[in-house]
Formats: sequence, C-alpha cells, structure tokens
Amino acid sequence: MQGAKRAEWIIGIDPDVTKNGVAFLERTTRKLEVTTLNFADTLDYLCFVKRKSETTLQSFIVVIEAGWLNTGNWHYRYSDSKAKVAELGRATGRNHQTGILLAEMCEHLQIPFTLQKPLRKIWHGANRKITAEELRAFTGLTGRTNQEGRDAALLAWEYAGLPIKIKKK
Repeated sequence: MQGAKRAEWIIGIDPDVTKNGVAFLERTTRKLEVTTLNFADTLDYLCFVKRKSETTLQSFIVVIEAGWLNTGNWHYRYSDSKAKVAELGRATGRNHQTGILLAEMCEHLQIPFTLQKPLRKIWHGANRKITAEELRAFTGLTGRTNQEGRDAALLAWEYAGLPIKIKKK
C-alpha cells in the first residue's frame, strides 16, 4: 500500500478462532488500546474505524498477522502423539483461515490492510512470547491483557516504527 507506513492510526490484529487480539495505536500520541473481539465484532470495529477516519480525515491501516506466509510452522515435539499433532495442525489452520478471511473482508469493505509475517519470538514469556511487563516497559500500557492482545499491540507498535527498548535482566 502506498503511504501506508504514514497512517495516523494503526490497528494490529492477531487472528484467532474464538477471539482476535485487536490493538488500536494512534501513532503521534502513542495512545494504545488493546482488546479481544470475536470475528463479527472485529469486522464491526473495523467498519467503525473506517467511518471515523472518513469523518476526521485520519488515515489508518490494519496490520494482520499472517502466519500462513511462513514456509514452515512446526509446533510439535517428537514425543507428541499423532492425534496431538493432528489437533495442533487443525487449530493452526483454523487460526490461519481466520486471518485469511479478515484480509478478504478488508479488501471487500475497502479497508486498507497489510499482511505481516509473525514477528520473531524474542521475549521472556512462555514460548518466547511477550509478557505484559515487557509490553508495559516500552508502551506504558496498563491493565490486564491476554496473549492475543499483546501480540496485536506488538504488531501495531512495530509497524509504526516506534522504539522498543527493554532493559536486560
């Protein structure tokens, strides 16, 4: 998308079958709001932001985590049973399909979006995911968040090119 990196509002989405992580970032003020929404509510929210951007003349973009763009996505251990590996594959595929459908709906609704490969897992949380404390350290975000919301916030923050500074433990 041309000029997309200059968008004033950035919405990060971490797709999930039950609840998508959704983060709203206002680039200049660094105001960050994080929530989780089901698929239908996510679409309603995106339409709301689109209408608001048209009335306020603020540009925005939706950044959708696109795990299906990875060439390999292996989440199993050799000790896992065939049934467990099959279930992991099924769950991963369902999450990917949610992201694909979100992108398709953005295109249909003429909502600007981009697909983002999952960011590297370099954090101190389980499976090297970002923790609430780590996110708070560079965003100032307070309150409870779940992993999907934190991942969505990280997508938006990274896309905006805002600094990520963490003190080493």
